[in-house]
Amino acid sequence: TVEFLFLFLPILLLVFFRIGRYSVRAGAVWLTAGSLVFYAWWNPAYLGLLLASIVFNYTVGYRLAQGDDIVSRRRKWLLAFGVGADLALLGYYKYADFSIGIVNASLGTAYPLAGIVLPLGISFFTFTQIAFLVDAAQGKAKEFNFIHYSLFVTYFPHLIAGPVLHHKEMMPQFTRASTYR
Repeated sequence: TVEFLFLFLPILLLVFFRIGRYSVRAGAVWLTAGSLVFYAWWNPAYLGLLLASIVFNYTVGYRLAQGDDIVSRRRKWLLAFGVGADLALLGYYKYADFSIGIVNASLGTAYPLAGIVLPLGISFFTFTQIAFLVDAAQGKAKEFNFIHYSLFVTYFPHLIAGPVLHHKEMMPQFTRASTYR
């Protein structure tokens, strides 16, 4: 849109590079906030869902990365719980109305559809976070900075159109000072 191209993007980048020159952390916070504004612009009601998903997956990923025994039963259950919760959330938003329609068509019932609006980019941010959980369980996720993790999930150029990113590919970029200049 015109607003994105001539307002949002120039302001976001100008402030990002100005702030980033003095503080990498502040630059990351600014870019994360801008990415959240970008997401909320479409429908602010789903911002809470995105934030809850980030907090949940960060917490589960952090717990998965704790300890020395990577193949422990507890870690497997925690991974299954995290992935299952992510898939349940995705399944609810993508398939609840579809399932009700199938039941109605198959059984001749007239259950009302829930009228669920699919959150923008839910597949991308869900599968990105599932990949993070798997990386954390395998000991591949090394950095657990919440701001960087939030930026990893919400980074506006990939948030709604993909591709699914891996933690190890993005996180080193957030710690390099040259990224912010």
